Amino acid sequence: MGATQFNHGRQAEELVQSGLMRDLTDVATQEHWKDIIRPSSLLDSCTIKGKIYCAPVNIHSWQWLWLSNAAFKKAGVEVPKNWDEFVAAAPALEKAGIVPLAVGGQPWQATGAFDVLMVAIAGKDTFQKVFGDKDAKAAAGPEIAKVFKAADDARKMSKGSNVQDWNQATNMVITGKAGGQIMGDWAQGEFALAGQKAGTDYTCLPGLGVNEVISTGGDAFYFPLLKDEAKSKAQEALAKTLLDPKTQVAFNLKKGSLPVRGDVDLASANDCMKKGLEILKKGNVIQGTDQLLSADTQKQKEDLFSEFFANPSMTPEAAQKRFVEIIAAAD
Repeated sequence: MGATQFNHGRQAEELVQSGLMRDLTDVATQEHWKDIIRPSSLLDSCTIKGKIYCAPVNIHSWQWLWLSNAAFKKAGVEVPKNWDEFVAAAPALEKAGIVPLAVGGQPWQATGAFDVLMVAIAGKDTFQKVFGDKDAKAAAGPEIAKVFKAADDARKMSKGSNVQDWNQATNMVITGKAGGQIMGDWAQGEFALAGQKAGTDYTCLPGLGVNEVISTGGDAFYFPLLKDEAKSKAQEALAKTLLDPKTQVAFNLKKGSLPVRGDVDLASANDCMKKGLEILKKGNVIQGTDQLLSADTQKQKEDLFSEFFANPSMTPEAAQKRFVEIIAAAD
């Protein structure tokens, strides 16, 4: 194949180290990627030993709570403004036959929800200590205990979701079968496709309405090293096209994510995208866990939270103990 997509960060690290991916440094230099890509951490995540191996295409952030305005109206409660109000509204939603929180059965969804809860409840510094510094003592501390308590609330609220894919969970929110979903900004593509309008049909709370922070992870294209000269030329054309201002606008408006270029016109962005752009402008950002943790550590986290969300008998205390062991051994 000529190109493949990963989340920029450490997912493709071993492929690059094995010599399977093409060095894009020449293309990046010609196109002045270092001058146009913001934040610079995106290009840093594509860089191994001084060479650039991927083309960032968007900033997608996990830290969003998507709410169905119709579901809360049916339940007779106000649309929540933060996580605590959402938890408090859960009984009214359940009484109206609505699942409070839609969570799909794939392990990465439960893991992502936990990571979002961590930065919202424990804050940026603790998030960085645990995932950036691999601080097992911080992972065992009272701040993370609060996060596991919130994850326990989320687990109870998600009972009855009975879907697998993330977009099926989003559809539960779109159709009013669920009150909300913790999911990245790519969920906006589903709302747009369903003809729903931000601020009217659905509400978005960055940082769960608690800590308005977004992660600057996202999608990036890598290019396998090929011997075919014509295909290699085509790789260069695709890499340049991905960063073209027109591509950046068209793609990100469809996906609901943010452009990696700070010099593009997003006047037609919806209310939720504008919130994300404002947070980005203020610099209230963190790196994504794909950037901070190896693929192996991420998989261990997924195994833990898949079990935690599926097994109500696992206590928050027991889950936290396993989490500490994962962080202590993280690379």
